[in-house]
Amino acid sequence: MGTLVTMVEMQTLTRDIILAHCTQEYPLEACGLLIGDERGVQQVFPARNEARSARVFVADPHDVLLARESATAQGLKVVGVYHSHTNSEAYPSPTDVAQAPDPSWYYVVVSLARPLAELRCFAIKEGQVKELRIGEPVTSPSGPES
Repeated sequence: MGTLVTMVEMQTLTRDIILAHCTQEYPLEACGLLIGDERGVQQVFPARNEARSARVFVADPHDVLLARESATAQGLKVVGVYHSHTNSEAYPSPTDVAQAPDPSWYYVVVSLARPLAELRCFAIKEGQVKELRIGEPVTSPSGPES
């Protein structure tokens, strides 16, 4: 993800899987890894929250290892993380920003503070937060025309 990235590709089904996992784990924070490539997120890998908390998350290290192995086996990589906020907005908290491990990653935050869950995606680099638009994957222009 370069400095000019303003959109991340992510299928509606992928977003629905994230929302379902976050809703299922409520009232605790849910978390998981995003798997894909430079274009965006192609899969999610739900993880256990070792912290078992409604306020913080710590992705289980074994789940992180399994996600990395799964991604590598498919020629992909871990490209980000998702987690839920049970009582606040879908925006990275100061803790999220301080603990963001990789400036090239996508950071998806789901808010469960209202009856309708909200999912948003961000880039976090050098303490700066930038929201990314989420779009459906674009078909390759080299494919056959209809």
